[in-house]
Amino acid sequence: MTNIKDLARMAGVSVTTVSRVLNNHPYVREDKKKAVLDAVRTSNYHKNINAVHLSKGKTFLMGIVLPFSDHPYFAQLLKGIAKQALENNYKLVLFQTSYIESRELEALEMLKHKQIDSLIICSRTCDLAMIEEHLTFGPIVLCEDLHGKNLSATYVDHYRIFYEALKYLHSKGHSRIGYCIARNSGTNSQKRMSAYRDFLHHSQLPYNAEYLMDDCLYFQDGEKVIRQIKEMITPPTALLVTSDQVAAGIFTCCQREKISIPDDLAIIGFDNEPIAKMMDITTVEIPLVEMGKNLFLQAISEQVSNKEMSAKLIERGTA
Repeated sequence: MTNIKDLARMAGVSVTTVSRVLNNHPYVREDKKKAVLDAVRTSNYHKNINAVHLSKGKTFLMGIVLPFSDHPYFAQLLKGIAKQALENNYKLVLFQTSYIESRELEALEMLKHKQIDSLIICSRTCDLAMIEEHLTFGPIVLCEDLHGKNLSATYVDHYRIFYEALKYLHSKGHSRIGYCIARNSGTNSQKRMSAYRDFLHHSQLPYNAEYLMDDCLYFQDGEKVIRQIKEMITPPTALLVTSDQVAAGIFTCCQREKISIPDDLAIIGFDNEPIAKMMDITTVEIPLVEMGKNLFLQAISEQVSNKEMSAKLIERGTA
């Protein structure tokens, strides 16, 4: 493989001159520049990018850990990250984990071995202590509330917005309120569960385990939710659904089953995706693209920071 010394010999110039030409240095004589470029073409020379990165101490690669690339929530986060990456001349390395811990650990190992400069974890399954152990190897940013931790994060207050959405449904006359969630184990999910239990306690409403339906991620899961509700002796009259995709699936299934919305079943979705606007679904707007942009900026920063983004209820026709 041709190296800079080979190019210098072929062009009859010094190694310094070759380096200047390759790095577009303005002060090189035209005849020497031409000789070097001719040598480059003749030898089909390519820069050793790894060597360039080593000399600069950066790869300009950023790792992005996300459980699913096809879920609109994570797709919107990624959209914001990718926009900033393009503007800052970074490339992204995606780790789709499906919440498998070993895959998250692979990303952390790549950071440890300087194969990537930094890491954004959009949703995690591994223990926070494991992530903290890798902070010495480069910036790590998470998408959850991490007050009191030496980690950067961009997040929304899931407890507050969940509680407010529950209050809204209660004000509409609903006392049997269920909710659909992707998974029970996540940090954000736990905050929602805390909000749910606190709301029931403060409103003096009973807790019904049947009303909590997990593993709800995609449009087609809406049919599963309605099937579960129809099997209940005392079904909920309202649902708080942590995905507009699932909310849209529930809405569509209700139309087919002749269940009137919001009279028989009120629905509030999450994220304010285009499908919620098209189907007139009441939802909680989360600024995912803006969150993604901020996650990227935190990942290239030397400073630890925490930024809370605002979420708000968008009233439409399903609640």
